[in-house]
Amino acid sequence: MRSELADRISNFNQGRLAEMTQLKYEAMTENAFRFFRGTCHLFYEDLQKKTVPDSPLTWICGDLHLENFGSYKADNKLVYFDLNDFDEAILAPCLLELLRIVTSIFIAFRSLKIEDNKAENMAVLFVRNYAASLSNGKSLSIDPRTAKGIVCSFLKKAHHSSYSDIMKKRTERKRNNRKLSLKDERHFKIEKKLKKQLTAHINEWIKKSSDGPYNYEVIDSVFRLAGTGSIGAKRYLFLLKSTLVKDNHLLVDMKQAFPSSLRSYVDAAQPEWTNEAERILSVQQRMQCVSASLLSQTVFNDEAYVIQELQPVKDTIKFKLIKDRYRDIIQVIDDMALLTASSQIRSSGMNGSAITDDLIAFGARQDWQEFVVNYAKEYAEQVRRDFQQFRKDYRDEVFKDS
Repeated sequence: MRSELADRISNFNQGRLAEMTQLKYEAMTENAFRFFRGTCHLFYEDLQKKTVPDSPLTWICGDLHLENFGSYKADNKLVYFDLNDFDEAILAPCLLELLRIVTSIFIAFRSLKIEDNKAENMAVLFVRNYAASLSNGKSLSIDPRTAKGIVCSFLKKAHHSSYSDIMKKRTERKRNNRKLSLKDERHFKIEKKLKKQLTAHINEWIKKSSDGPYNYEVIDSVFRLAGTGSIGAKRYLFLLKSTLVKDNHLLVDMKQAFPSSLRSYVDAAQPEWTNEAERILSVQQRMQCVSASLLSQTVFNDEAYVIQELQPVKDTIKFKLIKDRYRDIIQVIDDMALLTASSQIRSSGMNGSAITDDLIAFGARQDWQEFVVNYAKEYAEQVRRDFQQFRKDYRDEVFKDS
């Protein structure tokens, strides 16, 4: 018998690519954290049943969890550790962002078999450091020069990563020509007519967009599978070759932009964006310290897409590798709290978001902190129950024709 949960998940994923959505469902059976990452919409649907303390309106990424922080190379060629996923970005009460990230701590730590008391300690640490960073009223960034502990080592390694690393991983040579490798399980062949249309479109984008890389042309493309929540969206990877420098290549990602799953649950008036890609890019540019390389937008076949360079340095902290290193985990959680507050301070006073003074005052309040930790802990248990129901539904093949 089909569960109510299965209906909620299937209804949300209508309009995505059916074959790829089946791969999303398969990925979500891995563990409760992967399920949580793939069901952002459930989190906000369920949150409507609770009375959440008032909090200032801020720009939020909307789907903040432990794996939506990571390294990336910015336009200034420096490597940063920061929030890095803005598909769900929206103007909303700042506590919505905090509730989701703190819930992710409880779920991820349990999935990694880290003790519950450590998860609660980290949740409290995150909330307190977030509040302290807001109270400070100053946005800060983390790069190899300012990072500490495991994040410092992580960024230094990322800084020394070369483009040849990702080229070896993603491409192969055929008759002296470089092509994107279809041996990569995340790469899928594109139908010939569509491939031709995409190539022409990106070549035109390169010529006309001020964000595009000059003197490059497309030499190959594939359909790309990545992430969890975004699986099912149309997503393409392009291999570009310099027309001036021999053996100089770029990899460019183009991902379909959908409306934020929070939109139905947020009362705040939103700007009148031209399309969903403009929303994603605009909020990302406001919240990040420095924008990622080649960040741009385009419209292909009447659908909006976000474009950015695929980089060898974009990665997330692997908590699985440091789960027994308590001090390192403390430093990472501390950094994530700082960056969450900084992103809200950095984007304050824009299109209806609260001014910095209001965020400082909110950070000094004590009435919301216990609520966040308690709700996150309680809801994490709900996610684990939903995950078990989801796995049962998946085994019973109720999603097969969804």
